Amino acid sequence: MARLSGQFDVVVPDLRGFGDSDKHRRDPVQFYGRDGQARSVAALAEELGISQLLVAGYDVGSRVAQHLARCRPDLVRAVVVTPPAPGVGPRIVEPKPLEEFWYQWFHQLDLAEELIDGDAKAARIYVRHFWSRWSGPGFYLDPSRLDHLASTYGRPGAFTASVAWYRAGGGSVISALTEAVPPAAERSTVPTTFLWPQHDPLFPMAWADRLDEFFTDVSVEPVNDAGHFVPVEMPDIFARAIRRAADGISELFPLGVSQRG
Repeated sequence: MARLSGQFDVVVPDLRGFGDSDKHRRDPVQFYGRDGQARSVAALAEELGISQLLVAGYDVGSRVAQHLARCRPDLVRAVVVTPPAPGVGPRIVEPKPLEEFWYQWFHQLDLAEELIDGDAKAARIYVRHFWSRWSGPGFYLDPSRLDHLASTYGRPGAFTASVAWYRAGGGSVISALTEAVPPAAERSTVPTTFLWPQHDPLFPMAWADRLDEFFTDVSVEPVNDAGHFVPVEMPDIFARAIRRAADGISELFPLGVSQRG
């Protein structure tokens, strides 16, 4: 945000179930899955009077951004994301990546809530595991940031709300196995840039090979030395990619998102 403020109107919502969003116990599929998340983002933009968006995100935010672009090409003019990406298929159950996806089955269990929800210490240990395992070599997350995450997700109901995305089937291993290639006429037409990190253990670079089956206008930019958390590990690169995408659709700005400076 700091790297883009002054140039753009930047809106960064906490997706439903994450961060400081409300913790509603509602049907995960209807409210916390990709359809519900995308509807929420679209409704927020409309409430703010923004008629055209450049949408950026990573991980869950990436999936929501991609889905929003498919559902609302009238609203989204460009997308800048990191993996996950479509086209993975059965490769997702190969031994090495499957080692990393155990958490998706864990999140389906009541045990996950019993062990972590409402316990800031347990939340800190859990989140630290992923940051230390999935970030790139040499990246160091300041302990104060882990403390912040622990205080956020250690509140009663917060962890349970955050895993509702997975309980809704969002980004699951099963969804990758059953994903169908859309007809050519139904591919996403919104210009999409994938920033693909070199050291993401979840989504190796080789999995970018089928993007043309899902997008009509897509590019892949390798991000050397980065792990899974590109916007945090490499914020300058992420911000530059957003600016480049904005330059490529400069007609966007008079229609709703103001460019400053």
